[in-house]
Amino acid sequence: MALTKENNIHNVITWRKNSSMGLVTDGVLIGIISGLIVVLYRFLLGRSEAFAREAYAFLVQKPYLVPFWAAFLVVTGYLIGTLIKFEPMISGSGIPQVEGLLLRKLGMNWWKVILGKFIGGIMSIGAGLSLGREGPSVQLGAAAAQGFCRVFNKMKVEEKFLITSGASAGLSAAFNAPLAGIMFALEEVHKSFSPMVLLAVMPASLTAGYIAKNFFGMSPAFSLEIVSVLPLNHYVYLIILGAILGVFGTVFNRFIIKSLKFYRKQKWLPIQFRPAAALLVACIVGFYFPQALGGGHELIASLEQSMFPLGFLLSLLAVKFFFTMISYGSGAPGGIFLPLLVIGALTGHLYGSALVTFLGVNQQYVNNFIILAMVGYFTAIVKAPITGVILITEMTGNFSHLLALSVVALTSYVTADILSSRPIYESLLDLTILQNSNSYKGHARTKVLLEIPVPMGTAIDSRMIKEINWPPDCLLVGIKRGQEEIIPNGSTVLLPGDFLIILVDELNAPGVKQALLGMNQLCLLGSER
Repeated sequence: MALTKENNIHNVITWRKNSSMGLVTDGVLIGIISGLIVVLYRFLLGRSEAFAREAYAFLVQKPYLVPFWAAFLVVTGYLIGTLIKFEPMISGSGIPQVEGLLLRKLGMNWWKVILGKFIGGIMSIGAGLSLGREGPSVQLGAAAAQGFCRVFNKMKVEEKFLITSGASAGLSAAFNAPLAGIMFALEEVHKSFSPMVLLAVMPASLTAGYIAKNFFGMSPAFSLEIVSVLPLNHYVYLIILGAILGVFGTVFNRFIIKSLKFYRKQKWLPIQFRPAAALLVACIVGFYFPQALGGGHELIASLEQSMFPLGFLLSLLAVKFFFTMISYGSGAPGGIFLPLLVIGALTGHLYGSALVTFLGVNQQYVNNFIILAMVGYFTAIVKAPITGVILITEMTGNFSHLLALSVVALTSYVTADILSSRPIYESLLDLTILQNSNSYKGHARTKVLLEIPVPMGTAIDSRMIKEINWPPDCLLVGIKRGQEEIIPNGSTVLLPGDFLIILVDELNAPGVKQALLGMNQLCLLGSER
């Protein structure tokens, strides 16, 4: 195969020097495409969830129709399972799949994913499974961006940037939270605050957020009324809450992995019937705890409007937790983002109500604890505290509790870290790679650039290039230091905050990147070009 013009060494390096305006323009276009797809997805999802709620309300009045509804759910589950068997990449959240694609560990057929995730997600969540829309939205945005790259014949070197921008746009449109979409791409997807990633992600996320707000209005996703800011003398309660959430988040992560492994051990239950089994559980849950069905957006809103007994809240929390495990473990297309926020909100409501009952804390602060627990639970599970703080702030439309949010996020993060809890999407990615046949297929003659950060206090910090044992099959072509770009030589000393620009064959990129990051244990995953 001849070396293509698009991916040879000269064009790859030339593109990097002249990429700024192109990334911004493409980011806007991808924001429009991804935003429109996710807006339609949200609209149809809302209609399907409303249909499920009305169906259960009707069945309560006419219980003799339950067998027919159960049969409908079995057929729906079988169709969902058939879609998963047809395209395994649509299973589950979608965020681990996108991260695997960017790491060049998984391959993705963009049009199959868009069709399968779109239809399968509406069927799964609309039928009542405790799954969220955010993971599918992220994957839909990423798949739309990949399709954009393939249709317009974009180079491999820019495809990773644009796929990341599509993922960011998907989250932005899913929650009307453009800033959270940007931070999610930097902190969770790339785990690096690369200026080049920001250049692609920011226009896409802002554009998708603008489109979503035009369709769904300017109101925040959660309209919880905060009467007043939590007093400073109450912050001791935040530290205790953060520690509790760190423990609960660790338990959540371990149960999610166990639920996935449990389903896979049931050899008598084929992939096609796993969602059907979960939907039969949904049928039971729908009669006794209809609030636990679906993602749970309405449940969070109802926590402010109604005073529930502590016993009922505790039961609802347990049902939502275990039903989420059953739903996600089945492999049905849907995320854990929104369900985990709901579980966090319920935990916060319980915690705040307990403080009111036993310690005499003012009732007006219960809503504060609901919001604070959402960010703490998210941080303990995803291990992305900045994204969590920004996301909850945008989703609630209240910027007055940033300090309290940060305290809870930090405490829950440290607690989960002490308990050796891995970020949930990393754990899910490992399982996906093991059980997914869609491995990434690179080409030896296609050239790509890797961007690896130099963290402070690591083995490559303050060392000359010639002193480092570089992996084979790669070439250090540049060092980005602030606004300056350095042409390296053997005596160049690497400093904290530098970004190493490394040229490599696409086929060798995953191994080279893993070797570079494995050169010292403190080095975080770098962003990739």
